Amino acid sequence: MGMADTPESEESRLDRRALIEAVIAAELERQALEGAIRIDVATMADAIEAALEASEPALPDFDDGRRPEELNATNDD
Repeated sequence: MGMADTPESEESRLDRRALIEAVIAAELERQALEGAIRIDVATMADAIEAALEASEPALPDFDDGRRPEELNATNDD
């Protein structure tokens, strides 16, 4: 049994699907309120992509500092 078979993975998949459904519904509503005659599929895809990216854990944005070989008595403060 792989990691894809764990309950957390199933829950994550369902959360992702619910997010996609919510984004599609919201974007269709927004386009309809703006009087769209046709669905702007590219804008729909952009909205879905942005929502998925926002729901993913962010990569750490930090500096690891100096490497051991770069340290000396003048810069170890």
